[in-house]
Amino acid sequence: MKLKWIYWTATALLALMYLAGGAYYLSDMAGVQRVFPTLGYPPYLVPILAVLKPLAAVMILWRFSVTLSDLAYAGMFFHLLLAVSAHVNAGDYGFGPALVALVALLVSFATQNAARRKQSPYGMFPKAAEASK
Repeated sequence: MKLKWIYWTATALLALMYLAGGAYYLSDMAGVQRVFPTLGYPPYLVPILAVLKPLAAVMILWRFSVTLSDLAYAGMFFHLLLAVSAHVNAGDYGFGPALVALVALLVSFATQNAARRKQSPYGMFPKAAEASK
């Protein structure tokens, strides 16, 4: 039961950060496009990320397909690794939110099977009923 709370807390935080990030990218696209080159990324990625960030959050929360949910986790993982490294390499100390999201992602991914009916083949903790077998 404790793992279920940990999963939903981490997943809610991760989804909130991704939904807010997508909303921010949409609301100030020109401003974000000016910042991206300073981090070493082309500005044309901003509209793509503005759409994909909320879709990834919805895919993890809704989870109508375990495969797509795991794919969303993978995409988020690489996005967050690149975000942290881009901020560090640019000498920018704004990597804190990306680091928090990365930790939330790892916790959410590891505990997903403890909280979800549809089991992922990659989760670390099985459901409580299956763990007692």
